[in-house]
Formats: sequence, C-alpha cells, structure tokens
Amino acid sequence: MPINQQEIEAYGNLDIIAKQVVEGFITGLHKSPFHGFSVEFAEHRIYNTGESTRYIDWKLYGRTDKLYVKRFEEETNLRCQILIDNSSSMYFPEGINNKMKFSVYAAAAIVHLLKKQRDAFGLSIFNEEVKYHINPKSSTVQQKLLWQQLEELLIKPKEIKTTNVAVALHQIAENIHKRSMVVIFSDMMNSKDDEDNIFDALQHLRYNKHEVILFHVVDKGKEIDFDFESRPYEFIDMETGQHVKVHSNAVKEAYQKAVIDYTVALQNKCAQYRIDFVEADISRGFNQVLTPYLVKRERMIK
Repeated sequence: MPINQQEIEAYGNLDIIAKQVVEGFITGLHKSPFHGFSVEFAEHRIYNTGESTRYIDWKLYGRTDKLYVKRFEEETNLRCQILIDNSSSMYFPEGINNKMKFSVYAAAAIVHLLKKQRDAFGLSIFNEEVKYHINPKSSTVQQKLLWQQLEELLIKPKEIKTTNVAVALHQIAENIHKRSMVVIFSDMMNSKDDEDNIFDALQHLRYNKHEVILFHVVDKGKEIDFDFESRPYEFIDMETGQHVKVHSNAVKEAYQKAVIDYTVALQNKCAQYRIDFVEADISRGFNQVLTPYLVKRERMIK
C-alpha cells in the first residue's frame, strides 16, 4: 500500500512514526505467508538443551508448557549497521515525499524492530565520506541518539553535497569490527567512471563477512521510467548544480538505456557478491523494505 506521507508526518515524532509503520507491517504479516516469522519476542528466548536452568521462566512454562529463558538488556541476537546516503540527490523530488524521507522512516522502522527483538543497531551517514558513525548497541540511549541523527537528515541542507559511495563504504567496512548485517539506503548516484570502485567497496563488506542488503532508493516514475510530459525542460543536477535544457522526448530513450544498464550491472555485481539488492520505490510504502530485512534476519539467526 502506498504511504500517505501527510498522514504519517502529522504524528511529528520519529518514534511514533516508526511504531505506526511497524505495527501496520506486523498486522499485515499475520495475514500473509510470513505470519510465522518471529517479530514480537522481546523478553524471552527459547531454552537451549544443556544450558543453565537458572533463568528459565517457570511461570511462563506453566502457561505454555514450553521452556523460555528470560532475556537481559545486554543480550543480542544480531548486530545491524544502517547506512544512509545523505548526498543532495537523496532529497529528490522536492515536495512532501522524497528519497531521504523514505529512507529515514524505513530506517527508523528497522531500528524499532531491532530494539523490539533485543538486537544491536548502529548508524552511519555518508556522502563524499563518512559524516557520522556509531557502532551497534542495544539500548534506549542508543535509540535516542539515532532518532536525533535521523531527524536531522529530514532537513534539506542548503549546500550541495555530492556522493562518493566507494570511499564511504570502504571506510565503514574498516570500522565495523564484528560480523553484522549491513543495511544500505542509497540511490547510488555516482559517475559512470566510479562503477568499478563501488563494486570493489561492496565486495569489501562481503569480504569482511558481513551480510549486506542494498536498498536502491528511487523515485521510479521520474528516475527510472522518466515520466515527464513531452515538452522542453530544464533539468538540474542536484549534486553538481549543472543545468541542462532539453526536450524530454529527445533524451528519454538514451536516458532509460543508461539507467537500466547501470542498474543491471549493479544487480549482477550484488548477485555475484551474494548481496541482497532491493529496488525501493518511494511510492510503494515500507513493506518492500521490512520484508527483505526480516527474511535476512531470520536466515542469519538460524
């Protein structure tokens, strides 16, 4: 279901937004083939044969006839580092919804799920280089720190910020010292000359044994389908400020071919490196993000 951005923003609080998105997602899961996925455990985990019986919850055993161990704050199942590209192109299109808002809300929803499941979560923000990095922890203080950083991303900066995905990913790969799930939100808008460097950086993350999901955040209507009226336009590169005046139909075919060629190359490299590639269209809602995250998580903790 497409998101109603005005309705979501009416809450005015990222924590509430994340809860609303997750609650709607979980409700949908119970009506879908994924209804068996574990998304609501927060206080207990299943007892493993042979471990100490000290923390078994006997009251819960009496109600369920199953053995569960009480989980404590410092226990985590998984470490997740969320990466968000905050280059200027992520603030396209102008208006109620853009790629950055979509990425922030989706990231907040993932953090809410991680916290709910006693997983550890961290955040990295990058453009030409890494601008902010905090390693994963599972705590309320950590969550508040992330909310603050995410909310700041919703404010479009006045200065132009370009992207160097390769440099940033290499830096982050060196800063994540334990095996983690790495979740990337980016439109991957780099120059064609940087393609090989980007692929090398993605491979660096996998070489370090991280499981990676790349959410390729796009406005599919404008950036993929090039859905513009047949008339002259002045297009502005949000990362360089360059202006180009063209008739939309005169460049549409060549533009679409270039975009498709790059996207296919990116998909193929991700498949080669066993990275999950997900095209995240900002007009299609958050389930397209939360479902792949949940599938990846379930695979990692088995």
